Amino acid sequence: MFTGIIKAKGTIGAMDKRGGDVRLRVAADALPWSDYEVGESIAVNGVCLTAVALHADGFDTDVSVETLDVTGLGALAVGSQVNLEPAISLGERLGGHLVSGHVDCTARVTSREQDARSIRFRFELPREFSRYVAKKGSVCIDGVSLTVNTVSGNAFDVNIIPHTADATIIGDYAVGTIVNIEVDLLARYLERLLERDGDGISLEFLKAHGYAR
Repeated sequence: MFTGIIKAKGTIGAMDKRGGDVRLRVAADALPWSDYEVGESIAVNGVCLTAVALHADGFDTDVSVETLDVTGLGALAVGSQVNLEPAISLGERLGGHLVSGHVDCTARVTSREQDARSIRFRFELPREFSRYVAKKGSVCIDGVSLTVNTVSGNAFDVNIIPHTADATIIGDYAVGTIVNIEVDLLARYLERLLERDGDGISLEFLKAHGYAR
C-alpha cells in the first residue's frame, strides 16, 4: 500500500525490451537504496512495481504487458522523470489517502491555468470511470494523492500548490499529457456494496441508515 505522498523524483536510465515486456532502470539519488531489498514494492508514477535489482542510485523493475497496456508507462523514454513512492510501513504517517498502486485507467490533461500561486489542471478520463470521481473526493494522479475540486461529465479539476509542482512531475504537465489514474478505493468498494446481493444492500438501504442522501 501507498499514501500518494511522493518521496522523490526519479529518472528513467534504461528501457530494455524483453520478450514483449520491458525492464526499467530508475535512478533517484534522494532515496536511501541501501535500506531496501530486492522484492520491495515501489510505486512508479502510481504503478506498484517490484524491485528486481538494487543499485547505489536506484533500482531495476519489470513492467508486464498488462501494465504497459493499462498505464502510461509504455510512453516513457530514457531521461523521462517519474514520481517515486516506496510502500508504506505500519505506523507510518498516512499523509494522503490509501493507494493500492493498481492503476484503473489513464487520463489526458485538457487545460492548465494559473490560479493565484497554484496551477489548476483539468483532466478528461474514460466515461466508465467518471462515476468514481467526486467533488472533494480523493484521486491519485501519477501516484500523487490529490483532492478533486470540481467534476463535469467525464472531466475533473484539481489545484496543484507550488510545493507539489516542485516535488513531483506534475509541474511539467502540458495540455495533452497522459497520466495514470487510480480512483479512491472507497468508491470501488461502495459500488460493489450497492450491487444487490444476498445481504440486500442497495442505495435505498444506505439512505435509510444515514450513509447516503
